[in-house]
Amino acid sequence: METRLKVRLLQHTYEPEKLVAVAAKLCYSPSGIDGIMEGLDSKTTSDFLNMLTELGHESPIEHATFTFGIEGVSRSLLAQITRHRIASYSVKSQRWVREDQFDYVIPPEIEAIPAAKEIFQKAMEEDQARYNALAEILFQRHFKRLLEEGKDEREAKRQAEKQAIEDARYVLPNACETKLIVTMNARSLFNFFRQRCCNRAQWEIRRLAEEMLRLVRQVAPTLFAKAGPGCYMLGKCPEGKMSCGKSKEIQEKYRNLTGVPIERAD
Repeated sequence: METRLKVRLLQHTYEPEKLVAVAAKLCYSPSGIDGIMEGLDSKTTSDFLNMLTELGHESPIEHATFTFGIEGVSRSLLAQITRHRIASYSVKSQRWVREDQFDYVIPPEIEAIPAAKEIFQKAMEEDQARYNALAEILFQRHFKRLLEEGKDEREAKRQAEKQAIEDARYVLPNACETKLIVTMNARSLFNFFRQRCCNRAQWEIRRLAEEMLRLVRQVAPTLFAKAGPGCYMLGKCPEGKMSCGKSKEIQEKYRNLTGVPIERAD
């Protein structure tokens, strides 16, 4: 059935902005480790963060990490987000988890047209039927072979199931829903937001990036105040002739991107 994006900020560095300020203080003051935390009130912390932004000094923000739980996204999105390599990923395995009734993501342009949506949903139903049929055929073959090899029935079923679904999954579509946990440090998130909040990014990962930015701004508003697409971070669009032509509108949107997320997992 159709699924929807859900994102939760599972964990983050304790007092992320203060930790970044500590790292900055170590770089720019004679303070030793024993006294490095002294005097870091909210104003001093904010001053250090703003100084880093002005200087373009990004390495101190790598000390703050954020872990997100994400579901209701497609395998197509998975292929895009894992291109961001300075991150840690744990993903629902189609080798170990049987897709008895897989959920799927419908692109908005398809959902907006009843005839297109009907074709899409029919394709999902057909993919499910083919997956089920293949998994059953492969299971029976592997189960028989494993019994002949001397495996007991319980172990033969377990192994046969795993071997069957790891090959049957090849008929599953890009739209098939997956779940993942992602951890990124703040510097990697800035890069992620710059690329994926852009209007030129594909709609699904742009929606995810925007939701992740909402969540981190709730816990580290000063740190992520300047995070967003390239036109927001730089004050002008870096895409040249490929620009969407809406940089003013986009900049205003990301200046005001705060508050309650569009959708959140409770």
